[in-house]
Amino acid sequence: MALDTIILDGDEVLFDPTYGPATVVVKSGTIKASGKTTVQSKKVAVKGDESKVVVSGCTYTSPSFPIPGMGNLKIASLGPDQLTKKTKSGNKPIVLKGSVFIAKFEVQSPAKFISPGSAPISDPLPFYMGTGKLEPAIDKLKAT
Repeated sequence: MALDTIILDGDEVLFDPTYGPATVVVKSGTIKASGKTTVQSKKVAVKGDESKVVVSGCTYTSPSFPIPGMGNLKIASLGPDQLTKKTKSGNKPIVLKGSVFIAKFEVQSPAKFISPGSAPISDPLPFYMGTGKLEPAIDKLKAT
């Protein structure tokens, strides 16, 4: 069982820009931790905190829809190596840096394609899936 870095309140959430055919102009987010345990007066992130991360107002395009649309980035699910197996805070697994999480880009305003002489065509997809990673500010705190 390898040790990995614990995620704390305010640590950065970095989303990758590629979501299938869509390219998102990503902004980083932060995680709001709710664990009972604190380290250097910051709460540890626990299972469930990742579901509250929302980065809104990101623009996107795709080859079929080159006129930008807008949407929100969220963490759909953590990777299998991003939760502690043994260490808990308030009976919940602690969030670890791990490798990558599954990200979801939810379309709020669809990207469009304009064909000369016809009405704009909107991207019909309500969301795109991608990946991202967690970036701890303090790299020395480890757990399993």
